[in-house]
Amino acid sequence: MQLREEIILTQPLQSGRKIEEAEASQAQNEIVINGLVKKYGDITAVNNLSLNIRKGEMFGFLGPNGAGKTTTISMLCGLLKPSAGSAQIAGYDIARQPQEAKAHIGVCPQEAAVFKFLSGMENLILFGNLHGMNPQLIRERATKLVEQADFADAARRKAKGYSGGMMRQLNLLIALISDPEIVFLDEPTVGMDARARRRTWESIASLKDEGKTVILTTHYIEEAETLSDRVGIIDYGELVALDTPKALMEAHHVDDLEGVFLKITGRRIAEGL
Repeated sequence: MQLREEIILTQPLQSGRKIEEAEASQAQNEIVINGLVKKYGDITAVNNLSLNIRKGEMFGFLGPNGAGKTTTISMLCGLLKPSAGSAQIAGYDIARQPQEAKAHIGVCPQEAAVFKFLSGMENLILFGNLHGMNPQLIRERATKLVEQADFADAARRKAKGYSGGMMRQLNLLIALISDPEIVFLDEPTVGMDARARRRTWESIASLKDEGKTVILTTHYIEEAETLSDRVGIIDYGELVALDTPKALMEAHHVDDLEGVFLKITGRRIAEGL
């Protein structure tokens, strides 16, 4: 089901019913970002970003290389400290309550983050232990994940023998081992062959069926078009478009989301930035 854009109330609330509706709407927001900024000296990587992502939403986060996508994700995950602004994850402030916020998230980073001298299953068990999970639950969860992903055979082998695509698959499973409410997927299908990529699409889509909130960054625009309830496009650190894929395509009079992306960010691509 397509999610409608949030209505911002600009007039004073006139009744208790409206107050309740506003509070209910706020409660639906799993991620709340207000004026988030990240600077590196004179360079502004993220510039006054404000955005709400709803509970259970599949959100596609798109932009050219260097647009600020990974920097934003890194701030939300507690890996980078914002220069200004604020954000909440599951109701917890990322600056004041970082541990509480992190307890609700799973992260599949852009670069593979696995221990190559361990098998895939041993990696899953290790990260489950780092989350403080019950050993039996870890084993049950890991077994379920590798079976669902058709990764059971690979999981028995040491990760040092994996292809780049297999590393990405294991990264995704590690992100899900703690059964998080919120999942950040930063370029999860890079380096995968067509079959693994399609299978990963199915795995990502199933996360929404489980009620999880998913933030997906990808350079495969058709991936975002297929999977996302809404899409946000960021350029030069600023949010330049936000809506459902269908609404964005209609607004820009194009047949697919790639056409929207090229219209909005085409100058940067043409310049090779």
